[in-house]
Amino acid sequence: MCQGAQAACPLPRLPDRDSSFHMVKTSRRQRSAPTIIDVAKRAGVSPMTVSRVINGENNVRPATRELVNSAISALNYAPNPAARSLAGAGQSRIGLLYSNPSAGYLSEFLVGSLDQASRRDVQLIVERCEPGDHEIEVARHLIESGVDGILLPPPLCDSPALLRLLAEEQVRAVLVGSAVPPAGQLAVSIDDCQAAYAMTRHLLGLGHRRIGFIKGNPTLKASAHRYAGYCSALEDAEVVLDLDLVAPGLFTYRSGLDAAEQLLDLADAPTAIFAGNDDMAAASVAVAHRRGLDVPGDLTVCGFDDTTLATTIWPELTTIHQPIADMSRAAVDLLVSAIRQQSPPDQRHCVLDYTLIRRQSDAPPRRRPHSAHP
Repeated sequence: MCQGAQAACPLPRLPDRDSSFHMVKTSRRQRSAPTIIDVAKRAGVSPMTVSRVINGENNVRPATRELVNSAISALNYAPNPAARSLAGAGQSRIGLLYSNPSAGYLSEFLVGSLDQASRRDVQLIVERCEPGDHEIEVARHLIESGVDGILLPPPLCDSPALLRLLAEEQVRAVLVGSAVPPAGQLAVSIDDCQAAYAMTRHLLGLGHRRIGFIKGNPTLKASAHRYAGYCSALEDAEVVLDLDLVAPGLFTYRSGLDAAEQLLDLADAPTAIFAGNDDMAAASVAVAHRRGLDVPGDLTVCGFDDTTLATTIWPELTTIHQPIADMSRAAVDLLVSAIRQQSPPDQRHCVLDYTLIRRQSDAPPRRRPHSAHP
């Protein structure tokens, strides 16, 4: 749904047992015409490379360019002509600035944004930056190049310095994944607080009472909201919050390794670990295996995001599905609409649905001794 302003996280309601806690298979979106993804698959290249060829950029090898052009011809691919038919609508140029440490998150975000940019007949310029002063330098470069707007996925969506620069330069931007975007700001997100609440209640429903939690990057508002959902679920179940079961993380695999070691070193270790994203959950599974623990027999591990990593490890992760590609598509739509209408859209903040996906990494706590080897 889209809403005019972000409300404070309400006391979440326990989702219906029959509709929330089950395997969900998302059907493929029906397409009536070939997309940039289809061209990329036929040419054996990335969607970004196809975008560079379409936009006439020079940093593509001649052989690769020929492959892409051949695929375009074979598929009779063309950007959506509806966008061109808008009165006075020339091709818009939007920037995508990123520094996300999760390759899985970034990959899905790029696929969605490139696909929708193609459909809306806009040129997408992708720039990577390092957190800190470099993000300001790269953002200034994008602004000076004449982009009409900028997409900001996490963690840049919550960068005060970056948001201040864009406001000063009067550059339109869409924040993706910010739990509490500034008033009046274009944004796309899910309800991180209620999603984390649902996962924690799921673990409580399995019988777990010592549930470890690995926080995400402290500079991101979504991290605080996921932690708030975890705490709220424990409170509703009358389980006392044990701060020893809360470990710091940064949404990186490495930080997940350190956090899992910290939690599993406790004399009264948790029977379940809920990590703030899939990267840290995958790291927790690795630490458990290294210690001779069975997942989920000895330790339940759950994540958040449902990136490709969630189904490329064993056991596959129970996680919260965040529709990352759809969020990036919605962000492109919001930005392009704002640019071509020359005025802000009525719907400024789109909140998409999340889904709890149950796979093989969760189970009731073990009720018999096990022989783990440190």
